[in-house]
Amino acid sequence: MGQFTYYFNPLTPQDLTAKALILSLISSIDTDRQGIASLIHAGALFEIEPATLRVAATRLLKEGLLESPERGVYVPGPKARALTRRVQQWRDVADKVVPWNGDWLVAMTHHLGRRDRRQLRTRERALALFGYQEAGDGLWARPANLARPLDAHREDLIGIGADDTLPVLRVSGMAGPGLRNWPALWSAQALERSYDDAIGAMTESLARLPGLSAADAARETLLIGQAAIRAINFDPLLPPALGNQKRFLEMVAAMRAYNEAGIGCWQAYQATATAPSGGG
Repeated sequence: MGQFTYYFNPLTPQDLTAKALILSLISSIDTDRQGIASLIHAGALFEIEPATLRVAATRLLKEGLLESPERGVYVPGPKARALTRRVQQWRDVADKVVPWNGDWLVAMTHHLGRRDRRQLRTRERALALFGYQEAGDGLWARPANLARPLDAHREDLIGIGADDTLPVLRVSGMAGPGLRNWPALWSAQALERSYDDAIGAMTESLARLPGLSAADAARETLLIGQAAIRAINFDPLLPPALGNQKRFLEMVAAMRAYNEAGIGCWQAYQATATAPSGGG
């Protein structure tokens, strides 16, 4: 599950393909309705050609990840809506957890197979977004400190791509050979360093922004902000007994402030746009 890392890792301009840029913008609650002219203007920040943006948008339409309610305008498509809602909930992450009594949530995937590589990746992304780690062959675990009831939590997993035959159990005890030390599936120290890195990056960026051009400020806030939101969304939401929950919530608070600054930077950059390009 390394491709779904929950550590803060600042993006570089090269990380943003045309497809990734469109999906990043369309998944934001502040920019989830995008015109082709705005996308092209955003693409210019990362040296993405207008034709490349148009091709990427067309492919995302065909994949059901985008919809076009009117010519040249894009919103999340049917295959992206549940995931988009999940991504947009980063602001309210503190409401997703309850005190932990030592129980565990266990998702069992051994019967689902691994031949369908696309579904395998989608399944593991859904599990990662809810903080699960692989605890054995076909066995995924996380602390049972999520606020949602078990049935609703399972539906949430399915809604963002897990198989509809995925069993999810709540267990209060384990015994048997070969069982791993489940608390050790996460590194509290590495997570705390990640929180510190994210807070430091946002704090330093906020100090730089007033001296940057509109383009440079928009580019920087997208790269740092998207990395921070990704770290929040993939965070395992460990209880205080297993990780520094207080520092995590401080990172979320820092991102709220940084997001407000980023919105202002993007508005300033979009105001520099030239006459709109033609429809998509």
